[in-house]
Amino acid sequence: MIQTITLLVDAYRELNAKKLFWITLVLSGVIVAAFACVGLDAQGLKILWWSFPIPMFNTGTISLALFYKFVFVNFGAALWLSWAAMILAVVSTASIIPDFVTGGAVELSLSKPIGRVRLFLTKYVTALLFVALQVSVFSVASFLVIGLRGGAWEPRLFLAIPIVLGVFSYLFCICALVGLLTRSTIAALLLTLLFWIFLFILNAADTATLAIKTDMAGRMTAQEKRLVRQQSELERREHWARDQLNERAKADAAAKGEPEPAPGVWTIEQLDAADPTLPNVRAERGRIEKQLEESKDNITQLRRWNDGFVIAKTIFPKTTETTGLLERVLVSDEDLESLAKAFGGDERRGRRDPDRPDNDLETERQLRSRSVTWIVGTSLAFEGVVLFLTCWIFSRRDY
Repeated sequence: MIQTITLLVDAYRELNAKKLFWITLVLSGVIVAAFACVGLDAQGLKILWWSFPIPMFNTGTISLALFYKFVFVNFGAALWLSWAAMILAVVSTASIIPDFVTGGAVELSLSKPIGRVRLFLTKYVTALLFVALQVSVFSVASFLVIGLRGGAWEPRLFLAIPIVLGVFSYLFCICALVGLLTRSTIAALLLTLLFWIFLFILNAADTATLAIKTDMAGRMTAQEKRLVRQQSELERREHWARDQLNERAKADAAAKGEPEPAPGVWTIEQLDAADPTLPNVRAERGRIEKQLEESKDNITQLRRWNDGFVIAKTIFPKTTETTGLLERVLVSDEDLESLAKAFGGDERRGRRDPDRPDNDLETERQLRSRSVTWIVGTSLAFEGVVLFLTCWIFSRRDY
């Protein structure tokens, strides 16, 4: 245990000596300072002492606490911690394994009375420690800003530490494997970033097909409602036309002195002659039925594509959805609806159909319905497989 702690401290000192550690820390402070300068008032957005009136986006529509939580989740965590700071962290730690396995460095460590797997995992944990310290500092500062400025002391905000750390570990396991195989920092860095881009594209494809499928489902729901209304209108007009024809038949029979006839069975042509608007109503119903069939076919195809992307995502880590877990915790479904109204959903963009649900909101709800076990469990399983393979290679290789 003493050997492990010694190696961990030594590796941390080496990592701490790099300028990027302090650059990232300073930038985190700048982001938090900018975070503290932004606020809301009764008129709209407020930056320092300047106020920018924005209709539907002020303390009358969303609370100050919700505003700060939204900014932290979508800008602080999603953009800074999970993208910009993550890139800096990958760049800073990409050299740990390649430098460790170069000639003259690894032999000294292997000569110590410590197992190879424990030796490798110590180096691996060092990189995680780098990220944990950065995220912890940012989370503590953000916690104070939200508490002091927003009036909400939200301890769940510290879930950002394990969440962001988990996302980094998904990437660093690939970086460690490539660094061990190639002994090249550049190769480890580039292939890790390419893998990250691949995960981003895969998630974007999944989200896009899900959004289109949700939009199609909403459109189909609206078409079904319009079809019911059109069918009711058709039946009403046909009933009126039958009454007119029956009344004419009775009038003709009375004029001829014949007994009153029974209600007749009238053809479509006779009904159309009695009410000239019936052909248009019937044509409109046929058009809606055709659109409904097309929507069903499109949804079936989109469901196949989306299911394929979900299966592919099951195999690989889910960086974006793991980060999204923080929003699930801090922003409730009711808060999500308030934000959708404030920031402008379908209704604000002028494409709101009363027969259709808000597409953006419905898509977000479906993403939130995906289980934490699937998001985190399968991602950690991927990391475990890669880490097991890396440890096996490190233990078997001759240096």
